[in-house]
Amino acid sequence: MDLNYSAEDLAFRDEVRSYLEANLPQDLQHKVLNHKRMSKEDFVRWHKILARQGWVAPGWPVEYGGTGWTPTQQHIFEEECARAGTPAIMPFGVKMVAPVIMAFGNQAQKDYYLPRILSCDDWWCQGYSEPGSGSDLASLKTRAERVGDHYIVNGQKTWTTLAQHADMIFCLVRTEAGGRKQEGISFLLIDMKTPGITVRPIIMLDEDHEVNEVFFDNVKVPVQNLVGEENKGWTYAKYLLGHERTNIAAVGRAKRELQFLKRIATTQKKNGLPLIDDPVYANKVASLEIELMALEITVLRVISQDSGRPGPEASLLKIKGTEIQQRLTELMVEAAGSYAMPFDPDFLEGKNEHSITSEDDAAPLASYYFNYRKTSIYGGSNEIQKNIITQMILGL
Repeated sequence: MDLNYSAEDLAFRDEVRSYLEANLPQDLQHKVLNHKRMSKEDFVRWHKILARQGWVAPGWPVEYGGTGWTPTQQHIFEEECARAGTPAIMPFGVKMVAPVIMAFGNQAQKDYYLPRILSCDDWWCQGYSEPGSGSDLASLKTRAERVGDHYIVNGQKTWTTLAQHADMIFCLVRTEAGGRKQEGISFLLIDMKTPGITVRPIIMLDEDHEVNEVFFDNVKVPVQNLVGEENKGWTYAKYLLGHERTNIAAVGRAKRELQFLKRIATTQKKNGLPLIDDPVYANKVASLEIELMALEITVLRVISQDSGRPGPEASLLKIKGTEIQQRLTELMVEAAGSYAMPFDPDFLEGKNEHSITSEDDAAPLASYYFNYRKTSIYGGSNEIQKNIITQMILGL
């Protein structure tokens, strides 16, 4: 297996790099590279820029609006976007619910929802986790009872990322009780403007509003919003999670953040010398960089198989990717020391030009550190991923 880029791949990389240099708005780039908070409008603006180029959904089949790129080219594109500092394309529509609709939805659902996802006319959120049903997702209790040509949905979802912006939510609901808990679950597409839906913010330590509780009180959902077969939603949920876990590895973003870490470690001093020259700290950085290189090679090995559907190998990428991301934030905070401690929401939201400590690079780091504690939990906790590897790869 040749894991080196071909001449064609290198030419493609240059094309992507040139496009990003010419089309990425500088204000968005500044926010991303300096860990400032992003608004919904920021994400939508960049999504629409890429959509006009036809590059917003590289992993989609061409007939639905994809690019026709090889898996390696898709990897290069993600890496170049991270390197340039583009806003993320929100994964809930493009990378999560869209593959499920393509694989299991009916033609009417494909015709209606996929173009709206491409154009960002709909902002999606994910209705999976519930109080008491996180890693043990199959124990969910939100119910959907069929009454005529509608389902009546009652229950609660939690940790729902950016639901305050969402037009639509894809939801796992229980449509049949009894039997194995993985049975009797269905996959519904629900309009967030439907009467009976309440979104309650969960404000985090750094005063940011990223996650929410979502309540359903006798919410009427048309039967045509059921994806696939009733009571088969667990199969679709697992399919979706495979796509999510592959995306979580985020090698390109980790490589960018490694350079940011080195920048901090160069400006911070220890015994009068740059921290990066301290042998103990330098060893920590070097060890992490080696792990990141190994992860990238593993990602290239996985995508070179090009099966078109993430397998249990996605669990390997999810575990190691999130461990590296968390370690990066730990080393950033270690390098910045006490300058990383204060939360400065006004600076992070762009209201002030400089942070209260005047150490602008350090100001976002405590928030960044705490936020990345979640990466080893969402998308299926790393402990669950180890069980998947044990059973499906090692056969134990």
